[in-house]
Amino acid sequence: MNQPQDTSQIQLGSKSIPKLLLDYSVPAIIASLATSLYNIIDSIFIGRGVGAMAIAGLAITFPLMNLVAAFCMLIATGGATISSIFLGQRNSERATDTVNNVFSLCLIHAVVFGGLTLMFLDEILVFFGATPETLPYAREFMRIILYGTPASFVLIGLNNVMRATGYPAKAMITALISVVVNIALCPILIFSLGMGIKGAALATICGQSIGAIWVLRHFLSHRTPIRFSSHGKWLSRSIVRRIYAIGLSPFLMNVCACIVVVFINKALLDYGAEAGNIAIGAYGIINRASMFFVMIVFGVTQGMQPILGFNYGAGQWNRVRRTLFTGIWIGVAINTAGWITAEFFPSLVSNLFTVDEALIAIADRGLRIFFIFYPLVGCQIVIQNFFQSIGKPKISIFLSLTRQLIFLLPLLLFLPRHWGIDGVWASMSASDFIAFVIAIVTAWITLRRENRRFSTVAENKNRPTNVK
Repeated sequence: MNQPQDTSQIQLGSKSIPKLLLDYSVPAIIASLATSLYNIIDSIFIGRGVGAMAIAGLAITFPLMNLVAAFCMLIATGGATISSIFLGQRNSERATDTVNNVFSLCLIHAVVFGGLTLMFLDEILVFFGATPETLPYAREFMRIILYGTPASFVLIGLNNVMRATGYPAKAMITALISVVVNIALCPILIFSLGMGIKGAALATICGQSIGAIWVLRHFLSHRTPIRFSSHGKWLSRSIVRRIYAIGLSPFLMNVCACIVVVFINKALLDYGAEAGNIAIGAYGIINRASMFFVMIVFGVTQGMQPILGFNYGAGQWNRVRRTLFTGIWIGVAINTAGWITAEFFPSLVSNLFTVDEALIAIADRGLRIFFIFYPLVGCQIVIQNFFQSIGKPKISIFLSLTRQLIFLLPLLLFLPRHWGIDGVWASMSASDFIAFVIAIVTAWITLRRENRRFSTVAENKNRPTNVK
């Protein structure tokens, strides 16, 4: 059943692209910045309040955190994309069913994944590179995070759908609530109550739980056009299939990130000799610095997603193209700022996290090598998410694999043998460059094909019919 659209949904198809990007991307960027900042602040509190081995233990949890994110984004991205496409097609009933399905899948994934992981937590962390020195920190942190996965999944899953259905400002507030609670509790639990790394994990889960309550209130409100409906479908085979198909791209991206971090940790332990644990801690610092700028670009792509999905569903191809090109320039500009910071002020970054001189020295050199081609990453991420947003998950999956798996793993196996730890950092920067080239070529080919297809559709619509 087609229902009238509210003003926010109509604007997606008519308002100017720069203004729409401002309306949708700025709240998403603020939310992403807040999320990134609380990850950084957590690491700063852990590094300065617990020590260098705690930073290394936190870095060991990155692969498992990527797996948590993978199962969460599988639902969140797929649900957000198809809900915006349904709205572009003026099918509010199917968009409502999507909200129901996203909530159901979030709870199922959280319980199954969290429960299984808790059963084998130590074995998983050792496989990911934990040593006797870092395992206690990693275990203590992840155990609490896994208990809180239902709140994490509901928060991220429904918040993405909220943004996609025309509420970018409320989605931003959700993230800000979660972050403010986390940052406020972190120093109290770590320092005042002496809970160490466990305190950081508890602060994270408390923040996410309160954020989840906020977003649930939105979808329970009768003032919200797209909300939970007891009369709708809660586990629809067709919707679940589409959620998984579109969400497969970010899922694989995060799974690849998990696999790659395991190889990175192993390489740092193997080629770092006695400095192996410290080198893993350095990677933790580099990862946090990199993700700060990547999360801003993700904010841009999250703002682009409802604009792209709605206009693609409505057949407005010129607006889709303009959104893509504008997003690319913004993404490159953001990551150029990251490149300047890492290349010219690496110690400024390292000193935020630790006072350990050995850790600072390795992190400074790693930052300079890792960020060599970093401006290009902004373009690659925008193009990858463009294909995801218009419902072409196979291309998006291919592009995510090029950066995080297909080229990076062979480079990680080869370069560290010749350059040691420097080879680990160089592997990541080299794969960024190759992935950028492939993304540009793929986008050019696909855009030409879509231009022809939409031109043909427009010609057929405008062709006069012969009336006898």
